[in-house]
Amino acid sequence: MSKITGHIFYFLSRFKYHIVGVLGILMVGFLDENSFMKRIEYYYQIQDLNAEIEKYEKQYVHDTERLKELKSNPSAMAKIARERYFMKADDEDIFVLSDDEQTEGNSNIYETAE
Repeated sequence: MSKITGHIFYFLSRFKYHIVGVLGILMVGFLDENSFMKRIEYYYQIQDLNAEIEKYEKQYVHDTERLKELKSNPSAMAKIARERYFMKADDEDIFVLSDDEQTEGNSNIYETAE
Protein backbone atom coordinates (compact mmCIF):
# COMPACT_ATOMS: atom_id res chain seq x y z
CA MET A 1 0.00 0.00 0.00
CA SER A 2 1.18 3.47 -0.69
CA LYS A 3 1.63 6.07 1.96
CA ILE A 4 -1.46 8.13 0.92
CA THR A 5 -3.73 5.09 0.85
CA GLY A 6 -2.47 4.10 4.28
CA HIS A 7 -3.32 7.51 5.71
CA ILE A 8 -6.80 7.43 4.17
CA PHE A 9 -7.42 3.92 5.50
CA TYR A 10 -6.17 4.94 8.97
CA PHE A 11 -8.41 8.04 8.95
CA LEU A 12 -11.47 6.03 7.85
CA SER A 13 -10.87 3.27 10.38
CA ARG A 14 -10.27 5.68 13.23
CA PHE A 15 -13.26 8.00 12.56
CA LYS A 16 -15.70 5.54 10.94
CA TYR A 17 -18.47 6.14 13.50
CA HIS A 18 -18.11 9.90 13.23
CA ILE A 19 -18.22 9.78 9.44
CA VAL A 20 -21.29 7.52 9.41
CA GLY A 21 -23.00 9.77 11.95
CA VAL A 22 -22.30 12.95 9.97
CA LEU A 23 -23.44 11.33 6.70
CA GLY A 24 -26.59 10.04 8.41
CA ILE A 25 -27.44 13.48 9.79
CA LEU A 26 -26.84 15.05 6.38
CA MET A 27 -29.07 12.49 4.65
CA VAL A 28 -31.88 12.85 7.17
CA GLY A 29 -31.47 16.62 7.46
CA PHE A 30 -31.37 17.57 3.81
CA LEU A 31 -31.89 14.70 1.38
CA ASP A 32 -34.64 12.64 2.98
CA GLU A 33 -38.35 13.03 2.24
CA ASN A 34 -38.90 14.05 5.88
CA SER A 35 -35.94 16.42 6.01
CA PHE A 36 -35.69 19.53 8.13
CA MET A 37 -36.17 21.70 5.06
CA LYS A 38 -39.42 19.92 4.17
CA ARG A 39 -40.62 20.21 7.77
CA ILE A 40 -40.07 23.98 7.69
CA GLU A 41 -41.86 24.21 4.34
CA TYR A 42 -44.78 22.18 5.68
CA TYR A 43 -44.90 24.37 8.79
CA TYR A 44 -45.38 27.51 6.69
CA GLN A 45 -47.98 25.75 4.52
CA ILE A 46 -49.90 24.81 7.67
CA GLN A 47 -49.77 28.42 8.87
CA ASP A 48 -51.16 29.65 5.53
CA LEU A 49 -53.92 27.04 5.56
CA ASN A 50 -54.89 27.89 9.14
CA ALA A 51 -55.16 31.57 8.18
CA GLU A 52 -57.35 30.58 5.24
CA ILE A 53 -59.54 28.45 7.53
CA GLU A 54 -60.02 31.41 9.87
CA LYS A 55 -60.99 33.62 6.93
CA TYR A 56 -63.59 31.14 5.72
CA GLU A 57 -64.95 30.65 9.25
CA LYS A 58 -65.48 34.42 9.57
CA GLN A 59 -67.16 34.48 6.17
CA TYR A 60 -69.37 31.57 7.21
CA VAL A 61 -70.46 33.34 10.40
CA HIS A 62 -71.21 36.52 8.43
CA ASP A 63 -73.18 34.62 5.79
CA THR A 64 -75.22 32.67 8.36
CA GLU A 65 -76.14 35.94 10.07
CA ARG A 66 -77.27 37.39 6.73
CA LEU A 67 -79.25 34.24 6.02
CA LYS A 68 -81.02 34.47 9.38
CA GLU A 69 -81.81 38.10 8.65
CA LEU A 70 -83.19 37.21 5.23
CA LYS A 71 -85.39 34.48 6.66
CA SER A 72 -86.78 36.73 9.40
CA ASN A 73 -87.08 40.05 7.57
CA PRO A 74 -88.80 40.12 4.15
CA SER A 75 -87.77 43.74 3.54
CA ALA A 76 -84.10 42.66 3.66
CA MET A 77 -84.76 40.25 0.81
CA ALA A 78 -86.38 43.03 -1.22
CA LYS A 79 -83.40 45.28 -0.52
CA ILE A 80 -80.92 42.69 -1.78
CA ALA A 81 -83.05 41.97 -4.84
CA ARG A 82 -83.09 45.67 -5.69
CA GLU A 83 -79.38 46.26 -5.08
CA ARG A 84 -77.87 43.18 -6.69
CA TYR A 85 -80.35 42.11 -9.33
CA PHE A 86 -81.88 45.48 -10.28
CA MET A 87 -85.40 44.29 -9.53
CA LYS A 88 -88.06 46.89 -8.92
CA ALA A 89 -91.57 47.32 -7.66
CA ASP A 90 -94.35 48.17 -10.12
CA ASP A 91 -94.36 51.87 -9.29
CA GLU A 92 -90.58 52.39 -9.38
CA ASP A 93 -88.03 53.29 -12.04
CA ILE A 94 -84.41 52.11 -12.00
CA PHE A 95 -81.47 54.27 -12.98
CA VAL A 96 -78.12 52.49 -13.14
CA LEU A 97 -75.18 54.84 -12.67
CA SER A 98 -71.74 53.62 -13.64
CA ASP A 99 -68.36 54.89 -12.56
CA ASP A 100 -66.72 53.62 -15.74
CA GLU A 101 -65.49 56.43 -17.93
CA GLN A 102 -66.32 56.09 -21.59
CA THR A 103 -63.68 57.61 -23.85
CA GLU A 104 -64.62 59.20 -27.12
CA GLY A 105 -63.45 57.47 -30.23
CA ASN A 106 -63.48 53.87 -29.01
CA SER A 107 -64.24 52.85 -32.58
CA ASN A 108 -60.88 54.28 -33.69
CA ILE A 109 -58.85 51.95 -31.50
CA TYR A 110 -58.29 49.40 -34.25
CA GLU A 111 -57.54 51.91 -36.99
CA THR A 112 -53.90 52.38 -37.82
CA ALA A 113 -52.27 55.78 -38.27
CA GLU A 114 -51.18 56.30 -41.84
